[in-house]
Amino acid sequence: MMTKTGFFLAMALACAAPAFAADNSVAAIHTAEAAVRQARQDMHAVFGNTTLRPGQFKWRDGRTGSDVTRIVLDLSRQLAFAYGDDGLVAISTISSGDKNHLSPVGVYEILAKERMHRSIRYDNAPMPFMQRINDGGVALHAGALPGHPASHGCIRLPATFAAQLFGATEVGDTSVLIAEPEGPPGRIVQVALGAG
Repeated sequence: MMTKTGFFLAMALACAAPAFAADNSVAAIHTAEAAVRQARQDMHAVFGNTTLRPGQFKWRDGRTGSDVTRIVLDLSRQLAFAYGDDGLVAISTISSGDKNHLSPVGVYEILAKERMHRSIRYDNAPMPFMQRINDGGVALHAGALPGHPASHGCIRLPATFAAQLFGATEVGDTSVLIAEPEGPPGRIVQVALGAG
């Protein structure tokens, strides 16, 4: 179990030095899980008992388009949390990878952005407001949100939120922490063995 000091040290390193492209080590997964637990608490502190339906999102009053330095993705609850220098600024629903195409977990950074990208792998599928996080082509982008994991591994976002987030992030300066605390059994083992 990570201590509070360890969590804040890991978060500071993840936010202050995004010189890595991807880290899906067991330690990084634990860091991302701690970030998800903290994000859930922050959501209640900032937005109260907000419930979002698929396709919904919320920005903190006056913060639409604010710089986003960290994105925390909760695959278990299909939620995204966007943070600026002064804390949580937005929450959104997502649709992550389905059971046959699990989204990666760990700590990443935004490697590339493209306003309108087309998938090389999946029949030229449109990926508006694409923000790629790994060399395998996994990205955050606008897409359908059916209320459950349904993608080929990417993180789908509501179109308006995807556009706003696209304008609020920077390549290499935005950390992306992804975890699935209540995920499939053996998820950490899959990643640790390089199979996830």
